[in-house]
Amino acid sequence: MKKYISWNVNGLRACMEKGFMDFFHEADADAFCLQETKLQEGQISLDLPGYKQYWNYAEKKGYSGTAVFAKEEPLSVSYGIGIEEHDHEGRVITLEYLDHYLITVYVPNSKDDLSRIPYRMTWEDDFLKYVKKLEEKKPVVYCGDLNVAHKEIDLKNPSSNHHNAGFTDEERSKFDQVLANGFTDTFRFFYPDKKDCYSWWSYRFKARERNAGWRIDYFMTSKSLDDKLRGASIHSEVFGSDHCPVELVLDV
Repeated sequence: MKKYISWNVNGLRACMEKGFMDFFHEADADAFCLQETKLQEGQISLDLPGYKQYWNYAEKKGYSGTAVFAKEEPLSVSYGIGIEEHDHEGRVITLEYLDHYLITVYVPNSKDDLSRIPYRMTWEDDFLKYVKKLEEKKPVVYCGDLNVAHKEIDLKNPSSNHHNAGFTDEERSKFDQVLANGFTDTFRFFYPDKKDCYSWWSYRFKARERNAGWRIDYFMTSKSLDDKLRGASIHSEVFGSDHCPVELVLDV
């Protein structure tokens, strides 16, 4: 049995001052996948006994970045998706294990003015090709801030956000494609109709106090793993970032 956690920490150094290590120790996950670490190499030194650390930094300082802390050493590790255009922002780390791949991914935000939508669409297509290629070898588990609320049930105010970044028709249709290509949204696998379950809240308008949030952090798994899924949860009780951690328990 494996317990995996994914968390957009929105700046790991800031999150460290807001209880990151408390949750890290309490969760005792087999792998901790982080997004938006906002670090360069050498800017933080973490003492995590029993865990291997893997980091992918953005070239731009204080921006993006991912990390994985894993108990089990992988057979191989790769950084990025092998496409020059996409691999400057530290968005992807892939760990290969005996019977599956584990990927942390921080999907590009389309920006408030939607100026990055064209790039986002290219990214979505290329990332899907990347995971489908891996899947030819073994099943894939990928997790992270996917920067999209898939259905109206996945955000508090769908009508007023319909054309906003993270809930545009274009972004949502790319998520449809992922599902059509044989991936499972693990939270909805267990809770297809559960409402008011969010993983991100704006820092403005007391959004978290009112639970006016969005579910944009996911664990996605190859369909072939459906019978191995044992649990999915959203740790909305955990603070430290504008996102909260999400969890998957998998019998692999």
